[in-house]
Amino acid sequence: MHTCAIFILLALSCQQIQAELTAADCRALGFIKAQLMCSSCEKLDDFGLDTIKPQCKQCCTLDQQPAAQRTYAKAILEVCTCKFRAYPQIQAFIQSGRPAKFPNLQIKYVRGLDPVVKLLDASGKVQETLSITKWNTDTVEEFFETHLAKDGAGKSSYSVVEDADGDDDDDYLRTNRI
Repeated sequence: MHTCAIFILLALSCQQIQAELTAADCRALGFIKAQLMCSSCEKLDDFGLDTIKPQCKQCCTLDQQPAAQRTYAKAILEVCTCKFRAYPQIQAFIQSGRPAKFPNLQIKYVRGLDPVVKLLDASGKVQETLSITKWNTDTVEEFFETHLAKDGAGKSSYSVVEDADGDDDDDYLRTNRI
């Protein structure tokens, strides 16, 4: 009976060791759980930090498939025209003929929003949202070439959703007016 109790206590303590730590526990250990990939824990040995490897493993997130291999059915590029001066590379991409290469790309003008790309699955559900404030024009185009599904490649149109203002003039900075 006494041996059985010790075995149960030992099993419970082992279970707690194997359990994942909470985000607060990981932060206390110096790890940011949401950003720590398990592949990073494997590199700790290279720096003589193998003593913290078990805690790292409890705080890490399993690595997903590489981003280069993921494709999405549709993308929405959201930007505010009032921010074009701050992000001329995004303005250049939008006003060039480049968006026409991507029939499953929608450009949506949202007042006050810094440029972001929303990546959607086939059912239209947002899978990922990325800030593209630091991207240049070529990077934006390359990203869409890599990550957008090639369905409908024969089409040469994309959609643009204007602000609710209904202004149809060609002044892209009209939202800056007071």
